[in-house]
Amino acid sequence: MPVTTALIAEDEPLLAQALQAELKRAWPELEVLAMVGDGAAAVEAALQQRPEVLFFDIRMPGQGGLEAAADLADAWPADAPFPALVFVTAYDQYAVQAFEAQAVDYVLKPVQASRLQKTVEKVRGVLARRASLPMDATLEQLRHLLAGAPAAPAAQLKVIQASVGSSIRMVPVEEVVFFEAADKYVRVVTGEHEVLIRTPLKELLPQLDANLFWQVHRGTVVRATAIESVLRDEAGKLHLALKGRKDKLAVSRLYAHLFKAM
Repeated sequence: MPVTTALIAEDEPLLAQALQAELKRAWPELEVLAMVGDGAAAVEAALQQRPEVLFFDIRMPGQGGLEAAADLADAWPADAPFPALVFVTAYDQYAVQAFEAQAVDYVLKPVQASRLQKTVEKVRGVLARRASLPMDATLEQLRHLLAGAPAAPAAQLKVIQASVGSSIRMVPVEEVVFFEAADKYVRVVTGEHEVLIRTPLKELLPQLDANLFWQVHRGTVVRATAIESVLRDEAGKLHLALKGRKDKLAVSRLYAHLFKAM
């Protein structure tokens, strides 16, 4: 039978070896090309080796499995079928419901042979159909999974308080052009200046009017009315030109669906 290739991203070596051993029994024709221990290494190895199946642990140091899958989807060659995704997770009711809702398969820790066999059958089915599966379906699944559990309605943020030296600068949200994650901070950029805050973008998003602020990249949220035009480069990637600014904001493949001519 033809060999199918896979990559395992799991930060716990014993669990990675256990998964590989179970896969060898459940799917003898599967060749594990590499086992890596974090999301960044998973993205790099996947782009280099182009496996057909990815087993990504949800929680890894630095970049988790969902974020790594989103980055990989953004960098994956447009003319190549995206690998079948299987997320590995300790039991979490929301995660399980989310995966089932999005038809993305998952494996619970510790790996159970009977459940893994079902995963193998499902992935084989996906691979058999993948030539006809549009990339958009994978991107939509990832968007929903990255959005996480529905958040309780949050009061809309009116003013951002940012420490600047020994003072606190009050920045009206209506003046913000874009937010950009930068290491442990978020840049808050207005037409006149910029400040850094420690509040993660994920916490800011529920407090912003989604009709006014659009997430265009995992780390970037922009005021829609500040966008002057959308440019496509030679590689087919989108970039936003902003009114009155030199900044060019990259649009990840995950959010490219926001920009379609009317």
